[in-house]
Amino acid sequence: MESRRLQKEFEELFKLSAPGTQSIVSAHMVGNDMHHLKGIIKGPPDTPYSGGTFIVDITIPPDYPYKPPKMKFDTKIWHPNISSQTGAICLDILKDEWSPALTIRTALLSLQALLCAPEPDDPQDAVVASQYKNHPQEWARTARQWTQEYAKDIEQVHREQIQRLMEMGFEEEVVRKALESAGWDEEAVVNSLLG
Repeated sequence: MESRRLQKEFEELFKLSAPGTQSIVSAHMVGNDMHHLKGIIKGPPDTPYSGGTFIVDITIPPDYPYKPPKMKFDTKIWHPNISSQTGAICLDILKDEWSPALTIRTALLSLQALLCAPEPDDPQDAVVASQYKNHPQEWARTARQWTQEYAKDIEQVHREQIQRLMEMGFEEEVVRKALESAGWDEEAVVNSLLG
């Protein structure tokens, strides 16, 4: 059941990731591991996250869909419900409110909705939540700055990864193939190329 369910979800997610599509959420496998994905969330318009592209690390547990996927932001983000240090997420559907009727896509859409409507009374990051409640303009300014600095367009991120690895002495084609097969996990590629 699990692998058929995952296969169906992957097909839906991969359609959303196809070149030329403008989906607000998508995902792809890391290498050939069906239990490790990278989700991509577009920053919602009319929020401090507008224009940003946020990467979410997704681990599918063996008892999925009866247990929720484990998700954390790889992209640094200034948000009351997401740790500014670790990317850990405070969202009920990723914990006790998960239902097998939910999917990876609906979880990503819920994260995108959380970017639109922070819940400062149930924070993951108390400092950010306090700023959100007590100094909203300063919070919005910081969230915009972090979005501009860290939530770059995915193609730009890929170009920067390739450039960093080429500066280590590796050829562009080798670097590109290694990154693509590792789901653009730069650390894994460095370990692979140097190992």
